[in-house]
Parts: sequence; structure tokens; C-alpha cells
Amino acid sequence: MKLSGLFNDFFHNEKASGILLIACTVVSLALSNCGFDGYQHFWHSPMAGQTIEYWINDGLMTVFFLLIGLELEREIYIGELANFKDALFPIFGALGGMLVPAGIFLMFNFGTATQSGAGIPMATDIAFALAVLSLLGSRVPIALKVFLTALAVIDDLGAILVIAFFYTKSLDFTNLFIALGIFGLLLIFNRLKVRNLFPYLIGGILMWYFMLHSGVHATITGVLLAFAIPFGNGDEKSTSFILQDFLHKPVAFLILPLFALANTAIFLGSDVGETLSQHYSIGIALGLIVGKPLGIFLLTYVASAFGWCKLPEDLNWKTILGVGFLGGIGFTMSIFITLLAFDDQDIINNSKLVILLSSLVAGLAGFLFLKINLKGNTALDIN
Repeated sequence: MKLSGLFNDFFHNEKASGILLIACTVVSLALSNCGFDGYQHFWHSPMAGQTIEYWINDGLMTVFFLLIGLELEREIYIGELANFKDALFPIFGALGGMLVPAGIFLMFNFGTATQSGAGIPMATDIAFALAVLSLLGSRVPIALKVFLTALAVIDDLGAILVIAFFYTKSLDFTNLFIALGIFGLLLIFNRLKVRNLFPYLIGGILMWYFMLHSGVHATITGVLLAFAIPFGNGDEKSTSFILQDFLHKPVAFLILPLFALANTAIFLGSDVGETLSQHYSIGIALGLIVGKPLGIFLLTYVASAFGWCKLPEDLNWKTILGVGFLGGIGFTMSIFITLLAFDDQDIINNSKLVILLSSLVAGLAGFLFLKINLKGNTALDIN
């Protein structure tokens, strides 16, 4: 299997970004707990009527979702998802990796004030997951890189849909219809073969503004804009390719690190044990560490057994289980959903801490499991 140049760029940028995110998280936690109060206050400093943290989470992260949308579009047209039969395997994996963790969370939180956090363990952080996979070097089959990337991209799409449908608290239909009208206009530009990026970017900014005031989270604009931008044949001259290639490094090395710094400014109190014993903490931890690998493995295995899809060549069920653990690295998307799910700042901070600890455990488990079971590029049987 030959990887495209853009996929290689995506993989290596995400890998490097994941390593940078780890460093940013360590620095952020250290600064938040060394008695330097100014660090946490900085992210809540006013800026253009909002806080710096707000503009990162609601503004810059829209660009991150735009990149995710462009990658998803490429996967659908000419990538791993272009062949429906092949696409079904990561699709079933992503579905299992969303439904089982959400179910586990609800087992502990259904009917409580924190049941809205069910979406938190459903998400996978592409950058962290690919960074951990890259540590295994050349022993990782290309098919495994492609599967994890496709799985994580579909997973992110699922998270986006969850945000749109379940974390929209109130709707302003006037602003929503204006935003969708702009989206429709951009689709017309696409059909008219307008290749210049300028009208799409201007339309995207306007769509973001009206979506922001509609009640639907404004970052959804990024994904809608991605599918309005002309894809063409996907070559290096296509509008989609040019924009995706341009966004890789700013997203990987600026936007995501800023998100990590702003959202991991958590003070670690003395009662960490009490934090971890909360129902929502147990739901998040078990959802990410147990629910993710269990859901990804079970649904792909059942779907394959019924002949709905097939296990990719060069892979086996042990490698799928290992990737399932890597899917439990929630970080960026899990923290993002936490900010939407809860209003209580203590619950938000506690959830962030649990997400970090659970992602660490899931990442270590996936790394060690794959290191033991990957021998060069040779797959092992399940038996």
C-alpha cells in the first residue's frame, strides 16, 4: 500500500503535534501548580469583549475543524473511505468506539446532573494517537497507520455531530438560517467551479459569525466550509489540497498547542482521590480506557464475522485491539466536549484532569500492547 504525499504530511505533522502537545500540557500543569497565579488568569484576560481562552476555543479551533473536514473530504473522495466496502471497517470501529464509551458513562451517570458528559469519552485525539503510534517506528504496517487515521477522522466527525445535535442548548433560527444560506451560496460557488479561495474564506467568516449567534457551536462552521471548498480531482492544484497543505503546520504547531496551554491550566488540589471517585470521573475513565478498545474491537469483529466488512491486509485482531487502546486517548476533543457539557467550573477542571490521566493510561496500554504484538511488519493471528 502506497501512501499519498498529503497523507504522509498529515501523519507526520500530527505525530510531531502530538509530541508538542505533551510538552505543552506538562508546562501548563507545572505553571498552574507552582504558585504563579498569573498564568491561569492570563487565559481569562479580556480580549475584544471575550476572554483569550474563548477566542482559542470558539475561534481558532474552527480552523482545526476545517482541517479535519478537509481530511475527511479527501478520505471520502480518494482515500480510505472512497471504497464503501473498505470504509465500513473503520466506520464500524468508530461507531463502536463512540457508542460503548458513551454507554459506560451513562451507566454511572444516567439521571444525574452530569449525564450530559456522555459525549466526553466518545472522542479520539488524532495528534496524540498518531504520535504514540509513531514511537513504534518501522514495525507499524502502513495499513495500521491508515486505519487509525481513518478511524480518528470518522470519530471526530461523530464528535462534531454530537456537538451539533446534543450540545446546542437554544436556537436562534434567524441566525441559523442566515448561516445555512451562506453555506448554500458557497455550494453554488462550488458548482459554478469558482476556484479562488477568497470568496470561500470571506463566506466562512460570515458563516462563523451567524453560526456563533445561532446557538449551534461555531466550530461546526469549519466542517461545513471544508465541504463547500472545491475538491476537483484532489491533485496538488486543487483548491482543497492547497488549503489543506497550508493549514497543516499552523494547526499542528500553533492552534493545538495554544488549545492545550489554555485548557490544561488546572490546579491540582490535595483531594485528587475524591476527584477520581466521582461518578462522572469513573464514567470518563472507564469510557476511555475500557470502552474505547472494547467498542472498536467488538464492533469490527462482529461486522467482519457477519461479512459486512473485512479485516485489512497486514493486520490482525491483536493490532486492532492495540489501536483501540490508542483510541482511548481523548485529550483535545474530550476536553472540547467537556467545555460544552458542563457549566460548573470545578466539574470541568476535574473532568480535564481525569481525561489527561485516562489518556495517559490508554496511550501507555496501546503502546505496550502493540510493541509486544508487532514484530517488524508481520501480523500475528488472534490465536
